[in-house]
Amino acid sequence: MSAAPASDVVRVAAVGDVHLGQDCRGLLRPALSVLPECADLLLLAGDLTRHGTAEEAAVVVEEVRDAGVPVVAVLGNHDYHSGQEAEVSQVLRDGGVSVLEGDAVVVKVAEHKVGVAGTKGFCGGFVGASASEFGEPEMKAFVRTSRLSAERLAAALAELSADSCAVRIALTHFSPVPDTLAGEPLGIYPFLGSYLLAEAIDSAGADLAVHGHAHLGTEHGITAGGVRVRNVAQPVIRRAFALYRLPVNGHRAQTGDV
Repeated sequence: MSAAPASDVVRVAAVGDVHLGQDCRGLLRPALSVLPECADLLLLAGDLTRHGTAEEAAVVVEEVRDAGVPVVAVLGNHDYHSGQEAEVSQVLRDGGVSVLEGDAVVVKVAEHKVGVAGTKGFCGGFVGASASEFGEPEMKAFVRTSRLSAERLAAALAELSADSCAVRIALTHFSPVPDTLAGEPLGIYPFLGSYLLAEAIDSAGADLAVHGHAHLGTEHGITAGGVRVRNVAQPVIRRAFALYRLPVNGHRAQTGDV
């Protein structure tokens, strides 16, 4: 099958779980320097730092600065570890990175609007083996965090639909489906994601869902509603970034490595 014309394809580069520290300067920059030749935007699926400090976030900025394409990110659990998530986000934003948490950004690719809705997401598990918002206050708060995160993601995706985006992407750190966790110990699935994220994605609609977090997982998955899901944790994709092509021809986008 011949490739679609460039004007009808959005090329999405994505990676998560790069866990950069202050000893990682220059680690990714050489590989990312080719982005303008092969991609239209770069998605960062959380766990950008090791311990969630502003100093580590500055290293991330050094790696992606002047990447030549828009850079959109969500934070991960590592980025929250030191309680400096606000500072980490601000350092990234000051460096030109769009950091999402329950909101969305629209970038232009040729004549197309490409919308990215993002949230870190949270835990809780999947259908048949999930926690519920019932019982002790601690359990209610745990599951409420997942529910509110999913609700914000759905609202952000719906806004992109209203904005007539040609392509809509859901960007999270935690997984929306168990498919992309295959390879992880079954017992920790509830701590790797939540079905509520998938329900949000299916209810609002998206052409692609991207996440990280599951280092031993699998790249490819799909929601019950047919949205393709990709786990781009760097230990899974084993390269500087994965690349996906999203046709914008009026049909649901098909994704695949190129």
